[in-house]
Amino acid sequence: MPTLVMTFLKAPRPGTVKTRLGREMGFAEATAVYRDLAEQQLRRIPDEFRTEIHYAPHGAVGEMRAWLGRKFNYRVQRSGDLGQRMRHAFAHAFERGCQSIIAIGSDCPELDEPCLRRAAALLATVDVVLGPATDGGYYLIGLRRPAPRLFEEIEWSTATVLATTLERVRECQLTHALLREMEDIDDLAALRRHQAKGTAGPVREDSASASVRHHGCGRAAWAVDRIKPQAVSRAGS
Repeated sequence: MPTLVMTFLKAPRPGTVKTRLGREMGFAEATAVYRDLAEQQLRRIPDEFRTEIHYAPHGAVGEMRAWLGRKFNYRVQRSGDLGQRMRHAFAHAFERGCQSIIAIGSDCPELDEPCLRRAAALLATVDVVLGPATDGGYYLIGLRRPAPRLFEEIEWSTATVLATTLERVRECQLTHALLREMEDIDDLAALRRHQAKGTAGPVREDSASASVRHHGCGRAAWAVDRIKPQAVSRAGS
């Protein structure tokens, strides 16, 4: 059975996504950044992997399909904190017979196809794969067996998330591997650092990229080609 990638996304509504970035550059512009990052991330998932969109809020499935197309399986996120939502998603995937499962978001533009392949390959030999983020969290978690304890009693959105998760890994006597450390884009400073690396795709000349330039980023390195809904080819099953 192919690796399953569960991509956790929110409906792209100004003021509800990329809120820290929105306070610095405007919520409409930050939402455009969010949309581009999410679309880019979906394009980087290997074709042979299965992809699911785990969306929020409840009732937004039509909005998500209008944005990303109908070729994905869409599953609504359960209520609760991030840990409760991921714990439920992993449990349900294992109940459906999945054996190699990766959960990601859309905040890390450096998370590319080779990195996802590396994570899947590691899951053939270890129980847990984690992608450390520079802020003390993680941009990816992969499991090959149920491990609900990894999502319990975690202070989410703090600098202790990765360290506490690794404590849980040791507590549960699970084997693990770490990918290379990467930075999430959560604020304008991170966006500028990403721009300085020159690692992103083509620049889209629109109001959002103009706003980034206005805030001192030069060319908008985060901007990628827009994905038309019908062009998204990753199908879940």
